[in-house]
Amino acid sequence: MKIGNYEIFTLETGYIGLDGGAMFGVVPKALWSKTNPADEQNRIQLAMRTMVIRNDKRTILVDAGVGQKMNDKLQKIYKVDHEQYDLVGSLRKAGIEPQDVTDVIVTHLHFDHVGGATYYDATDNLQLTFPRAQFHVQGEQWHWAHNPSEKDKASYMPENFQPIQDQGKLNQLPGPQELFPGIDVLVVYGHTHGMQLPRISADDKTVLYCADLIPTASHIPLPYIMAYDNNPMITLQEKKRILPQALEQNWLLVFEHDPYHAAGYVEKDDKGYRLGREEQLHA
Repeated sequence: MKIGNYEIFTLETGYIGLDGGAMFGVVPKALWSKTNPADEQNRIQLAMRTMVIRNDKRTILVDAGVGQKMNDKLQKIYKVDHEQYDLVGSLRKAGIEPQDVTDVIVTHLHFDHVGGATYYDATDNLQLTFPRAQFHVQGEQWHWAHNPSEKDKASYMPENFQPIQDQGKLNQLPGPQELFPGIDVLVVYGHTHGMQLPRISADDKTVLYCADLIPTASHIPLPYIMAYDNNPMITLQEKKRILPQALEQNWLLVFEHDPYHAAGYVEKDDKGYRLGREEQLHA
């Protein structure tokens, strides 16, 4: 897709499995399992979908998947699957080498969103996957990652993000702002403190990368809110604010974790908001 002078496309980086009940909160399994069937451990398959935004000056990546650093125990718990896709492999298939990436917009620092930003080299030293890139993170989220709540502490693994600061590649953002011409970030607080959603707009087109505000298309309806969220009632208010804009202004929503639907538009009927027309954003 072209928006202004940017080319935009999504890439698959692998899958993880998380508990379906935690992913859908108060929604009964009898409902969510219709669209997201669970395995024998009640885990549902989730994508780790990144987005590339590029022009002749920049190659921008949004989030970086889970990466390759997890030990066997954690890989088994989270059902990490790189058999078909991985971050660097998918980038290379799109003609992008790690050193070509100029910027990484990190929505938040949970392991499944930033784990791919670092790797262990042959001598077991942590290295940045994208050595030339600046990493753009909300300052509030950076502080939260170093002082998390008991609820999401396990999702912050310093080996995924501390090298960004140590190697001088961290850009802490002070709130909502235009990051590059035509690219701004919305800041939300329900899932975790200071999560940012990149929005690209030009020529009456808008694409919003939903991160964990609306992780899958199944989470478009207002009550479908993750139990993982630190502040679910704030998530509800954020969805009430953003979904009407997306409907009225015909935004294309990109779903980071949906294994079946990469992107689509919002519709509304007497039952509420839901996924309407889908769109593919292939390289």
